[in-house]
Formats: sequence, structure tokens, C-alpha cells
Amino acid sequence: MKNATVRLMVNIPILLGAVVSAFALTPLEILAAPPVSSTSIQYETAVSYHTVAIDGVKVFYREAGPKNAPTVLLLHGFPTSSHMFRNLIPKLADRYHVIAPDYPGYGQSDQPAMDKFTYSFDNLAAVVDKFTTQIGLTKYALYVQDYGAPIGYRLASAHPEKISAVVVQNGNAYVEGIDNPFWDPVKAFWKDKSEANAAKVRPVLELNATKWQYTEGYRDPVEHVSPDTWMLDQAYLDRPGNKDIQVELFYSYGTNPPLYPKWQEYFRKHQPPMLIVWGKNDKIFPGEGATPYLRDLPKAELHLLDTGHFALEEDGDLIAKLMHDFLDRKVK
Repeated sequence: MKNATVRLMVNIPILLGAVVSAFALTPLEILAAPPVSSTSIQYETAVSYHTVAIDGVKVFYREAGPKNAPTVLLLHGFPTSSHMFRNLIPKLADRYHVIAPDYPGYGQSDQPAMDKFTYSFDNLAAVVDKFTTQIGLTKYALYVQDYGAPIGYRLASAHPEKISAVVVQNGNAYVEGIDNPFWDPVKAFWKDKSEANAAKVRPVLELNATKWQYTEGYRDPVEHVSPDTWMLDQAYLDRPGNKDIQVELFYSYGTNPPLYPKWQEYFRKHQPPMLIVWGKNDKIFPGEGATPYLRDLPKAELHLLDTGHFALEEDGDLIAKLMHDFLDRKVK
């Protein structure tokens, strides 16, 4: 054993010398070199979790990536939270500063009572706008999905100088995108805010409907979509008072279609670089809502994906690759 130990000790310098000679470095140069970047890359892409107070409301957000890199602001949809970006964030954070907040009433942000806070898309957009100012974002690319679109487009049309690019994933800005049966009871509610009409939209807040959003139109939801997604979203929906908040936001969604012409004018006038990655089998915002963007943004890059509403669950790797290519060309 002693001889084996001696041989090993003798062989270590020989092996080290062979490696060193291959790279034309001395052992001292190797020892003096800074750590290989894998650790720093891991540190850069690691997600951190924060809260800030906006007008007394705690807003939770996820953050990753170097702060001196271009920023990408991820705006989530209904009924989820920034959790929907849990896998995308590390994929972007190797070269981008990524921020993903939860709106009030969603995820880990505060859920103020309805008599203390106005649950409307105008107000949610105002909170997100103040949030970006408070954490020091002066320019950023937007990723908008579902509810993130009417929130993000309010920001973009109000502050076009802050928007470096837009990534749209099943986020609507055209009447064609809401011309389908899912919206019939919601549109009736917009016309008549009665308890009877509210009762017709409340089933969307139950577990079967939440699970449906993560399984309808996907290639293989059993293997590709974690059941944690709909269970977590439902746990947030089942908090006391949250379903009333969601019903109020269903009603407020009726303020969005009248703003479509304004948002389309923003597209035409400012021509923001746009990447459209759309789950074409979505029954809420189907593929018919994706193609109209090309009327106002003929240079937009459109990819209709064979998946459903939350396309990141099934095609997250593809979307990340498309975003890297797009953002590297248009932003970085």
C-alpha cells in the first residue's frame, strides 16, 4: 500500500505536467488562474426572490442574470403567477437580466381586500409600471402571456421609449383572438354585471377548469406538463376572497378590447421588434389571434407551436432558443 501511495504521488506531477503541456501552461499558471466560469454562470443564472412595496402593497418578484445586461420583463397570465416562468428564467439569465413579478392578488404578492384595492387592468398596469420604476428598469424587453398582454401593452403604449422588444405568447391584442366560445359568457358579463352572469364565469375558477388550461391542446400533457402547475394555481385561487377578485378582473377584461386600436397604433408607429411564439391549439386565445399582429408588424417573427395555452410547459426549450436568437439580434 505504501509503494502504491508513493507511485501515485510520483504520477500526479507527471499527469499534471501532461495536461499542462497540452495547453502550454505551467502548473503555477493553472493554480493561479481564476475559477472556471461554471460556478459564476451558475451564480448568474440562479434565481433570487424579492419583494418591494408599491403604494403599501407587497409585490413579489423573481430575478436572475447580470444586472448590467439587457433586461427582460416577464408578465404572467391567469390564473398563474411568475411560477409559470420558473424554467424559462434560468435559460435566459445566462446573458439577460430577467425580472418576473406577481401582480397583486396573484402568487406571493399581497392580496389586498377589494374595498382597499381596485382590481382592474388599469390599476394592475399602474402597479407594474411603478414597480419597474422602483427597481430601476429604464429599458426592457417584454414577454407577455394572457393577462400579461393587456398589462404590458398599457406600459408599452404609455412608455414606448422603454420597450426594446416584445415577445408574445398567447397574449391578445385583436378581436379575432377573442372570437370563440370561451369568451361568450365573459362577454355577456361585460354587458350585464349581474350575479346571474357572474355565476356563469365562476366555473372557470374551479380545479377542472384550471387543469383544463394545462392539458387541452397539448401533445402529451401527461408526460410534458407537471401536475404541480394546476394544483399550485388552484391553491392560490382557493384563498379566501380570491375568486371574487378574479370575477372582478373578468369584468375588467372588458376594458381591453376598446384599447386594441390604441395598441395597434403603437405597433404601427413604433414597430417594436416582435417575436410571436403561440400555442396554436389554445381554446382561450387560439392561433387566429396570432396572425393579425402581422398586419401592423410585418417584420414580426411568427411561430405557431403545436401546443396549448401555457406553451412554456411543453415547448419551453424551443421558446428559450427562439428568444435567445431573437433577443441577441434585436436587443443585445
